[in-house]
Amino acid sequence: MTTKSRTEIAEGAEITQSGGNALTERIIGAAIEVHRHLGPGLLESAYEECLCYKLSRMGIAFKRQVPLPIRYKEILLDCGHKMDLLVADSVIVEIKAIESLMPVHTAQILTYLKSSGCAIGLLINFNVPVLTKGLKRIVNHYEGPKPNASNSAPSALEPGEDVDVPSLCSTPRLSPRLRVSAVNLRPGAVNPDPGAKP
Repeated sequence: MTTKSRTEIAEGAEITQSGGNALTERIIGAAIEVHRHLGPGLLESAYEECLCYKLSRMGIAFKRQVPLPIRYKEILLDCGHKMDLLVADSVIVEIKAIESLMPVHTAQILTYLKSSGCAIGLLINFNVPVLTKGLKRIVNHYEGPKPNASNSAPSALEPGEDVDVPSLCSTPRLSPRLRVSAVNLRPGAVNPDPGAKP
């Protein structure tokens, strides 16, 4: 197909507001079926074409090779970044056919998630014997519990907060730099390690 940036939707397809988990499960199921049929060892473009065919047969809307500009200060720059697939305008799918996934590939999809505003991404490496070994589901905008003073690092405490400095400084797990940080939280406190830089 020559017009890869257009939306490709099978007849009667719907874009539903279903949760990310249900949609990613369907995408992963499609990828597993493609992998079972083709196996490892092909080019990324072959897996992309077959996965797109399978998604269209399932009635799932997607876009291929979606350009993603980079925002630098007040300007958007077209730097040649392209997402392999954007499924239902909510899930980014990055397809690989490499020996093993590296941290740079996770960083790549995280960049795509941040730049696009999408929350969920799938990193799929088809060049593995069993596809589940080549899958990574990445979620942007983690909204878990926020740390509090009782479980935060001592250097994260606010100045003026009531801190038991002697017991804090005697904790063997604190590095000298953190001990100095903890002592400097208290106005007029004496540095326990005079040779250390504040």
